Amino acid sequence: MVLFNIAGQSFGQGQIYLLKPDRIFDGETIHEGWVVRVKADKIEAVGTASSVSSAGAEVIDLKGTTLLPGLIEGHSHLFLHPYNETPWDDQVLKEARSLRTARATVHAQKTLMAGFTTVRDLGTEGAEYDDVGLKQAINQGIIPGPRMIIVTRALIATGSYAPKGFSPDIDVPQGAEEADGHDALIKAVRRQIGKGADAIKIYADYRWGLMAEARPTFTVDEIKLIVDVAKSSGRAVVAHASTAEGMRRAILGGCETVEHGDAGTPEVFALMKQHSTALCPTLAAGDAISQYRGWKKGQSPEPERLKQKRVTFKQALDAGVTIAAGGDVGVFSHGDNARELDLMVDYGMKPVDVLRSATSVNADVFHVTDRGRIRPGLLADLVAVEGDPTKTITDLHRVRTVMKGGIFYKR
Repeated sequence: MVLFNIAGQSFGQGQIYLLKPDRIFDGETIHEGWVVRVKADKIEAVGTASSVSSAGAEVIDLKGTTLLPGLIEGHSHLFLHPYNETPWDDQVLKEARSLRTARATVHAQKTLMAGFTTVRDLGTEGAEYDDVGLKQAINQGIIPGPRMIIVTRALIATGSYAPKGFSPDIDVPQGAEEADGHDALIKAVRRQIGKGADAIKIYADYRWGLMAEARPTFTVDEIKLIVDVAKSSGRAVVAHASTAEGMRRAILGGCETVEHGDAGTPEVFALMKQHSTALCPTLAAGDAISQYRGWKKGQSPEPERLKQKRVTFKQALDAGVTIAAGGDVGVFSHGDNARELDLMVDYGMKPVDVLRSATSVNADVFHVTDRGRIRPGLLADLVAVEGDPTKTITDLHRVRTVMKGGIFYKR
């Protein structure tokens, strides 16, 4: 059965392949000279060439490459495109949802072709529940794209996350769903889950009011309520939080991941470690926004904002916080997702630890343990890159082969 025809190439499902790279990173460790046998949409066997049968399989020679689990993007917005193309306010207010959805289908394909076979897409940014249909189109084989973990509209406290600078007499469209207090929050969480959310995202702080300073929004009790309602359906809550107090409330409220964490402190990171809360640092978003604002990377000193981010990221590492890889892609170009992984190394992580974050760690943190590792029985989501990214992380940009569910999308 042919599922796709991209650039004149047909891609089928149900075949048996034996993949022969120079080495395999299995999501945790590196193995020289190993091979992988794929049958239908699953990994059937993995190990030394002498231990894995090639009977009935098409042998795929991937000489010069490292084979990895399909990468997992931990913080994406497929309905956004770079802010130096169109400001966020204008995307929310001036772009038709039909236009944004059409663009999102291209973003999905670019993400997959860059080797990211799963994305956690953290909000449609005013495009309502359109991520539900995008996910269905991918799952039904209508368009190529990564597996999606979606949060639909996300939740915000009234008056916080919205286009700015308008008369207070005017109600403008929001970037997410406003809800406050006991009954309204319960209803909003249940509605988003009913519409198709795999997780619930909240904005635990944001720049709100005339001062335009980031401040905590939801109370700890409100966050606990959101978490209790979501947990009853088996879903996690993730929190946008850039201030120390917003982070503290998200952690104590039971959120499983904190996104950004720019102004974290050693005390807050110790609390994250204590509560097993993961940090998704989104380094690439801050790096991109600084460049949009005029910073000449590599030519002028880093802005203070980025210097401080280096400090807090090191504090998180020193505290032993689990690091989930996610770049807030959409702020910068889809398909350039590996930019976040480059920066994680630049900011102090070892390449092999970054690869773990983007594969097995993300799989565990996001509760998608049918992927993220190269093991028998798991999904055949695999990517081959030229070189050895356990030594040179930028080799992740040199994608030679992409397989999702046993189907080659790039070969």
